[in-house]
Amino acid sequence: MSDITQQRFTLTDLQRILLEAAGADETADLDGDILDTTFAGLGYESLALLETGGCIEREYGIALDDDTLTDALTPRELIHTVNERLAAARVA
Repeated sequence: MSDITQQRFTLTDLQRILLEAAGADETADLDGDILDTTFAGLGYESLALLETGGCIEREYGIALDDDTLTDALTPRELIHTVNERLAAARVA
């Protein structure tokens, strides 16, 4: 079995985890071009992001503090941060 830290975290991964952790806002289209749409604009507030972060931590074996999750305003920012943490875990 391959090490999960060898993977890259993608928009598809984030969409899946958002739906699992926090559900979907009826007005949000997670299948659209959402990389630079704010999480608030997608209907996800801080509690939903904390739940999402917890799922990412468990699945990918990395740590994401609360500030990291609230500072990432868009999916692009969160994906970038998760990939940075995955890369750091590979060299640790």
